Amino acid sequence: MGSRYGLIHDLKMKRLPVVIIILAISFLVGCKKAEEGLIPTPIPTNKVSLIVLPTITSTPKASRIPTEIELEGYEFPDSIDPTKRYMFYLHGKILEDQGIPAVSPEFGEYRYEEILKTLQSYGFEVISEQRPKNASSWEYAQRTARQVSELLGAGVPPSSITVVGASKGAAIVAVSSDLAGNSEVNYVLLGTCHPTLIEEWKQEGLILSGNVLSIYDFEDDEYSGSCKELFSLAEGKGLNHHNERVLEVGTGHGILYQPLPEWVLPTVKWANQER
Repeated sequence: MGSRYGLIHDLKMKRLPVVIIILAISFLVGCKKAEEGLIPTPIPTNKVSLIVLPTITSTPKASRIPTEIELEGYEFPDSIDPTKRYMFYLHGKILEDQGIPAVSPEFGEYRYEEILKTLQSYGFEVISEQRPKNASSWEYAQRTARQVSELLGAGVPPSSITVVGASKGAAIVAVSSDLAGNSEVNYVLLGTCHPTLIEEWKQEGLILSGNVLSIYDFEDDEYSGSCKELFSLAEGKGLNHHNERVLEVGTGHGILYQPLPEWVLPTVKWANQER
């Protein structure tokens, strides 16, 4: 048994140089083929993640989508402080259609968050929410009127409440002023009162209440017009102070898309009873 083992061992030892030579030749041939592209070059393990993971490029700041976190803080308050001044802001329809951000080919980006922050900078507790697509104007008018009533019920003076709306938001505000029926609450209608809408409201018997300011840009605004006819219908029926400011910015409905001082400052003064 020992001699047999020794014979096998000797044969292995004699074949070893041959095996080594064969392996060496195979290695050299393999390297050559790899260089010629016949055999794929192995991927180093420390670079696998660079191939598997997609390339992430930074988004320009101007086009970043605001997150829900950035819009937090504008909800209707859980705890109402009667000493604070409250301002509702109801946005235009484009935010229903597109979400955030919303960009009009004619007027540019609707700067929703910037508008809220600007109004807030004047010391108001701003209340606002993004409405869903094709939101019911009637339901949101009822909702806004209920929230106004809730503030009043918690001891907030009506003069410390201002409800501002833009475009479709302004139409909702007009209906909510009728529903709330308080002659001392402040309302600002931005870019509404189109003649067709006025006729619909007249048929429905809408009567404005409170202190109402209308603001629109006279130049090429096909979506709005004067609210003076509504004022006439509501005089002596709950409408208190009222006024209308016709701007000459020249961008028409586009004035609503950003916090221009031309409408922000009159709105703040109206809320502060500077009439």
